[in-house]
Amino acid sequence: MDIETDARRLVLVTGPSGAGRSSALRVLEDLGFEAIDNMPLRLIRALLEDPGPRKPMALGIDPRNRDFSATAVTDALGQIAAIGHAVPELLYLDCTTDQLLRRFSETRRKHPLAAGERPEAGIARELEILNPLRTRADVLIDTTDLNVHQLRTEVEHWFSGGDTGRLSVSVESFSYKRGLPRSVDMVFDCRFLRNPYWQPSLRSGNGQDKAVADYIAQDPRCGPFQNKVHDLALWLLPAYLDEGKSHLSIAFGCTGGQHRSVAMAEALAARLRTADWQVSVRHRELDRRKKGEIKA
Repeated sequence: MDIETDARRLVLVTGPSGAGRSSALRVLEDLGFEAIDNMPLRLIRALLEDPGPRKPMALGIDPRNRDFSATAVTDALGQIAAIGHAVPELLYLDCTTDQLLRRFSETRRKHPLAAGERPEAGIARELEILNPLRTRADVLIDTTDLNVHQLRTEVEHWFSGGDTGRLSVSVESFSYKRGLPRSVDMVFDCRFLRNPYWQPSLRSGNGQDKAVADYIAQDPRCGPFQNKVHDLALWLLPAYLDEGKSHLSIAFGCTGGQHRSVAMAEALAARLRTADWQVSVRHRELDRRKKGEIKA
């Protein structure tokens, strides 16, 4: 995106304390956004009307501000769009309660909404305030299993380049044993396909390995499944784009999240790239395996 536009790009960044809002703002600043954290909502309009350089802006907002509420944020987004000074987007950084507690414990920080209480109370209070914005978000990034480098990759995927006329697609694999990803639009179950886990020579591999992918492809149901999913995705993506959606996430799940779902995600991503769609791929369980959180 050309950062000198008549209607500048404006990203409001929010989410529970500890989910990575400050880190996301730093990434956006590196991408050329003017970044301001802890921005009172009442000052946004005046900021946009300032005659200074019309760079894209990223504003961190959170319940610490006295004028913050889900209704106030929604109203602000509508008012910004109506006056035409900016194209507003809401980026929500999500995270599970257990991981937020772990992060506060590791840093020994007090929760900003529970100065004299345990962090659990502040987290619960903040999530209750933020929940309506989670469903309203234009982009939702679940940081539960992300390190700072992976978070940077996710933010860069959604906001670098900035061609608002294109649809960005994220394809993910996951294990049903660990639950569905919290921020996906479409989910496909791969557990009916033959499982390489039961082949000793393939068990330690993953769906990115040719031998594993070839073994799965020998299942007579694999080819038709892939074709139907690929055709459905290629048929739906232009429709989502026509409706003004700028981001779409698709996930494939299997039992362990190592073999079948990985192979199907890689196949769809390759097909979409060939059709000239902007695609990023993430394999949730493989990432955890690399970090040593789960064993091979």
